[in-house]
Amino acid sequence: MDVLKELEEFRKRDIPYSRVLGSMCTLPHPIAVKAHIMFIETNLGDPGIFKGTKELEDRLIKLLGEILHNPNASGYICSGGTEANIQAIRAFRNLRKVRNPNIVVPKSAHFSFDKIGNLLCIEVRKADLDSEYRVDVSSVESLIDDKTIGIVGIAGTTELGQVDPIEELSEIAIENDIYLHVDAAFGGLIIPFIDMKIRFDFELEGVSSITVDPHKMGMATIPAGGLLFRDESYLRALEVQTPYLTSKSQFTLTGTRPGTGVASAYAVLRYLGFEGMRKVVKHCLRVTNMLVEEMESLGFEPVIKPIMNVVCFKTDEAEKIREEMMRRGWVISVISNPKAIRFVIMPHVTENVVSNFISEFKKVMCHIGLKT
Repeated sequence: MDVLKELEEFRKRDIPYSRVLGSMCTLPHPIAVKAHIMFIETNLGDPGIFKGTKELEDRLIKLLGEILHNPNASGYICSGGTEANIQAIRAFRNLRKVRNPNIVVPKSAHFSFDKIGNLLCIEVRKADLDSEYRVDVSSVESLIDDKTIGIVGIAGTTELGQVDPIEELSEIAIENDIYLHVDAAFGGLIIPFIDMKIRFDFELEGVSSITVDPHKMGMATIPAGGLLFRDESYLRALEVQTPYLTSKSQFTLTGTRPGTGVASAYAVLRYLGFEGMRKVVKHCLRVTNMLVEEMESLGFEPVIKPIMNVVCFKTDEAEKIREEMMRRGWVISVISNPKAIRFVIMPHVTENVVSNFISEFKKVMCHIGLKT
């Protein structure tokens, strides 16, 4: 049997990104692929062997820190936003040492926080959202008590791409002497490159940690998530001894860690630079606006005016539309509150892709009996 031909057959069953408008992942940048191959055998779980790869990770953390207003940030590259969120809250728990602790998160928070509650035995309290689907600050304040170790704000919610009022959450964290984690897995490499000034990162005194995923808008190869802390003390709260490895201790959740994510993320950010990243983000926003215009012309109203390259359109037929588009080889997603179809316009989505999608979408509307 030809193994490569067998693999080819399985790979053919995957839907190509050119027909995916509902994922926060994208095609890796060509230089990311080259960097990935160059570092494919590296293991950051044993940094004494892969000293160069570890030094590269340190440089990447510094680079990400500079983008997020803290060149002295500490952290590491991990499997993605879920792991980063787990580790941030785990550090808060270990530092505060409160019996029966709780955290307060928005109702719009990623499902990883449900995993956190289960894994870390922490109560996860969910604050209400306002009319713009941002966390309601008064609801957050009402849920804080003497067992609260931290609060969470989202910079680029998974469903709508909305940004919580992080400035106000920062003030609440300071006033209550608790930690603030910002889940910017998606928005962390978008917000710094848009014209609108949104304060969400270490520029705010109350922000303790940030999740940011280079394998999303940073176009690194998967997996390349990121966790940054304000300083090294948070990492030390995660430390365990590793006597049989070349390092004396380890603060990561996983032991074995590929260096490929580090190399690919660093390569893209260095190759493109700030202005290059800005161009990529502007492309995504331009195509998002094009999609909004096309959908509005068909009678679909956005749930909110998109802040970044995520947009949802209200419809009671969301599930039907998704199923029919999937049957035709197109991937979009849905949200339930309100009922809507959801689009994420990543770097692989071009004007031509949107035009092709809209052409097919019109046929689907006729098929399911929706008027144009």
